[in-house]
Amino acid sequence: MNESTARFPDGFVWGAATAAYQVEGAVDEDGRGPSIWDAFCAVPGTIAGGDTGAVACDHYHRYPEDIDLMASLGLNAYRFSVSWPRIQPQGRGPANQKGLDHYRRVVERLLERGITPYVTLYHWDLPQALQDLGGWPVRDTAYRFAEYASIVQAALGDLVDNWTTLNEPKVSSHAGYGTGRHAPGISDLAQRDRAVHHLLLAHGLGLRALRDGARAGHRIGIALDLMPVRPASASAADAAAARRVDTDDHLLFLDPVLRGAYPPGTPGQPDAVRAGDLDLIGAPIDFLGINYYRPLTVRAAADGHLRAEVVRPAGVPVTATGWPVQPDGLPELLVGLRAGYPRLPPIYITENGAAYPDQVSADGTVHDPLRVAYLRRHLLALHEAISAGVDVRGYFVWSLMDNFEWAQGYACRFGIVHVDYADQRRTPKTSARWYGQVARGNAVPRT
Repeated sequence: MNESTARFPDGFVWGAATAAYQVEGAVDEDGRGPSIWDAFCAVPGTIAGGDTGAVACDHYHRYPEDIDLMASLGLNAYRFSVSWPRIQPQGRGPANQKGLDHYRRVVERLLERGITPYVTLYHWDLPQALQDLGGWPVRDTAYRFAEYASIVQAALGDLVDNWTTLNEPKVSSHAGYGTGRHAPGISDLAQRDRAVHHLLLAHGLGLRALRDGARAGHRIGIALDLMPVRPASASAADAAAARRVDTDDHLLFLDPVLRGAYPPGTPGQPDAVRAGDLDLIGAPIDFLGINYYRPLTVRAAADGHLRAEVVRPAGVPVTATGWPVQPDGLPELLVGLRAGYPRLPPIYITENGAAYPDQVSADGTVHDPLRVAYLRRHLLALHEAISAGVDVRGYFVWSLMDNFEWAQGYACRFGIVHVDYADQRRTPKTSARWYGQVARGNAVPRT
């Protein structure tokens, strides 16, 4: 046994992740309709720098180059999302064949290069036509999602085995309809709470639709953004604030999916819940995707609907987004989930990564030692959780390449591949080469 490396289980999946609106561009091509993010980006002051995803990384046209790059690095999986308005420009009705053809070409190229596709059906880009009818606070949107899921599976299901219904429904509901920081930019707690339930209902209905069309070997799950919530002090008030945040951010989604019930005392849902909804939402899934970036440290506050505020722990390094670098939160989270949910399915880390102010050096390289250190420490923490008995099957770095980072525009670079947005040149960073060696060897160096 080589104690200088942490070896992962045989067959472990090593991949990279992107999302359609963040990388594709081509927003007006081949029949794509507008999404809520197209509309949101057009509102002055919503996005840093006035940026939009109209061009992004031009992945819509450059996907062959990007897939070849992944293959050259040694990655064996690619998690990407399908753009709903590219498939159904109005969010309903017959499919746009050009959109389906595009994603089939993507999948075929991946398979040709020995890369397994992991398809996410919804990564926040709701067709604007459905938002015009009320969006996620309206129950009908969940049924429209199930129809869309059936269309995509019928088109790609002979080639794709791994399906994720929704990515981070908490962000869609809480940031989209609660704080208004994300599209569609609404600040209304009542709409937020209805959106929570209808997103989860969309997962349940989409899960059923995918099961109905599944062939042998299909695996279906959901991706939730999860983090340990730690009180800022030993005070009872801070402990209570941490519990409120944990319930609102995490249990509100985990409990319906893994227990078939909302956590006790959760406000807002009962007027939206109908008979049979929680049976759909709580139907067994084949895997749970977890997007992990950091723990939350919170203290009690005098106002706000949770009466809590996030604080930065003292003496902890932070990324360019101001997020604390605390890898120990990952095994804490995973081991806690294993203890708390008897029905916990196998886990994939569907996102993990960090933004740093990367620059191209004079010699044409991009050195990002802070990201290499971040990834190494988090992968060693993940190995610790696996050693403790948590069934983790794979890891996807966020992100394959620098991209449109939602409200932060192009100000934050999360990629292991640098993108020059002026000429779309791709430059693998030091972290890309390092991560590729990890993937090829199925092991992480301890130092």
